[in-house]
Amino acid sequence: MGPSGLVCALLLAACCCCRRAAGVPGEAEPPTPEPLEVEVGGTALLKCGPSHSPGNFSHVDWFSVHKEKPTLIFRVRKGQGQSEPGEYQHRLSLLDRGTTLALAHVTPHDERIFLCQGKRPQSQEHRIQLRVYKAPEEPTIQINPLGISVNSEEPEEVATCVGRNGYPVPQVIWYKNGRPLKEEKKRVHIQSSQIVESSGLYTLQSVLKAQLVKEDKDAQFYCELNYRLPSGNHMKESREVVVPVFYPAEKVWLEVEPVGVLKEGDRVEIRCLADGNPPPHFTISKQNPSTQEMEEKATEDNGVLVLESARKEHSGLYQCQGLDLETMASLPSEQQELLVNYVSDVRVSPAAPESREGGSLALTCEAESNRALEFQWLREKTGQVLEKGPVLRLHNLQRDAGGGYRCVASVPGVPGLNRTQLVRVAIFGSPWMTSKERKMWVKENTVLNLSCEASGHPRPSISWSVDGTAHEQDQDPQSVLSVLNVLVTPELLETGAECVASNFLGRNTTTIFLELDSNRTTGPSTSTVGPYTRANSTSTEKKLPEPESKGVAIVAVTVCVLVLAVLGAVLYFFYKKGKLPCGRSGKQEITLPPSRKSEFVVEVKSDKLPEEMGLLQGSTGDKRAPGDQGEKYIDLRH
Repeated sequence: MGPSGLVCALLLAACCCCRRAAGVPGEAEPPTPEPLEVEVGGTALLKCGPSHSPGNFSHVDWFSVHKEKPTLIFRVRKGQGQSEPGEYQHRLSLLDRGTTLALAHVTPHDERIFLCQGKRPQSQEHRIQLRVYKAPEEPTIQINPLGISVNSEEPEEVATCVGRNGYPVPQVIWYKNGRPLKEEKKRVHIQSSQIVESSGLYTLQSVLKAQLVKEDKDAQFYCELNYRLPSGNHMKESREVVVPVFYPAEKVWLEVEPVGVLKEGDRVEIRCLADGNPPPHFTISKQNPSTQEMEEKATEDNGVLVLESARKEHSGLYQCQGLDLETMASLPSEQQELLVNYVSDVRVSPAAPESREGGSLALTCEAESNRALEFQWLREKTGQVLEKGPVLRLHNLQRDAGGGYRCVASVPGVPGLNRTQLVRVAIFGSPWMTSKERKMWVKENTVLNLSCEASGHPRPSISWSVDGTAHEQDQDPQSVLSVLNVLVTPELLETGAECVASNFLGRNTTTIFLELDSNRTTGPSTSTVGPYTRANSTSTEKKLPEPESKGVAIVAVTVCVLVLAVLGAVLYFFYKKGKLPCGRSGKQEITLPPSRKSEFVVEVKSDKLPEEMGLLQGSTGDKRAPGDQGEKYIDLRH
């Protein structure tokens, strides 16, 4: 080195010493910063040197160093602090008698070096490296909605994991069925990226791509975020997801519901199934018993044949055919037999059995079934079991043996599988009536519905002895009900009504006697007469026009009162004259003619007032029999 070079070197060294002595920041080799960790939103306590180091902090300058460029942010003079204009102007405060500078509301942008420089009694500086942390939000995961085909030659997107608002960027780990996934050539690829938000926080997005196989159709995938806080290392996990995996079917089979023994009337579903995803397109075929060929059946749903009410014709061989729409490969299932148990064509011979009284009958029941049958006979009107077996024998038949008999054919091994057939037995005989005669209480001038029921074989016809409108109703093949609509007149009260039932074997009658109801007024009204045994008789009375008789009734009452007064005076006169034996001692015989002695009657009056009796007589305008006036007579002749 020449003299000029030596001089230059000495000058440069001297200059460096001077600059170092002047304390210009950033020129000397900086010491290792003291680390300080704080969470976003917290307060960072910046100390100007270690707590055990002595020093005078009455004259201190604070700098923030960003990209190796220091910027003055705070001054301390004689223990008093003053913020410099800028981004930290309103977030800095002085603590601990000037030894600590507090930075409030820390953000990710505050992650940098802070420099404390003292001037007195000698120049000194202290550097602090501020580290900022923020836990990310719970990670979200989204599967590939299109799914993954096992036939793909390259890894396809399985799912995407997103972790928002963390600092610094968290690490992501993918798991399948609880085991971590690692990069594997042409098998597993993890692609991550991050976005810096305006707040300085990071949003991480990680995409998992993989080649999947059929066994992965139920695999559980999730992601895990690892991050650090001042308190240590932490992690958060996403929910588990299952990605659709598509693979061709290798097997097709057929299922029948319900499982077990089937019978006619059951709702049956024949369903095609396959081990592929998505399922292939299915067709269901049934073997034609005549041609032995498989014939396709129409279905409303893919691979489901519904028999709403199964019949014996549905029995036979069924088969499913699966068509892969991607490869157009067809895959058949094994044939499966469907058996529908049945009972049909229940018949009884003779179909219309007839017999005379005292005779016998044998009823035979037959039916068709694919299994062994059991028979039993029931009486229709009582439900009583009469016989177990296909033949019912009836001996010494009487009239009441006529009617319905039911044959029940059932399969013992199939609960609920049975069919019945009803047959009616007819017993030849003349008409039979429920009663020979009966009495009805009625009111005059009302309209009645008289009913009469008769049974017999052949079916009888009914006629009435009085005029009226008659209607007939068939109760069953051997019974008939006739209803006669008739007006109650004095002649009808006197003669009654006779119902005549006849067929070619004879005739029978029922006589209906009509009596006036003494407990009711004879004026027109409406009432119903209750039924009497089987021959129901009802009376529907209709109101007839009623004349206005209020004035007549008043006059009649007045006359009756006057007559009673005169009669009382006459009786009292004879009593005073001694002409009446009442109240005197001794006995006197009431003398009657010999022809009238045997007819002596004591009259017991009813509780009706004379005025009422007079009103009734006045309103009707004719004389009534004693029974019609509510009076009762006790015969004392004997």
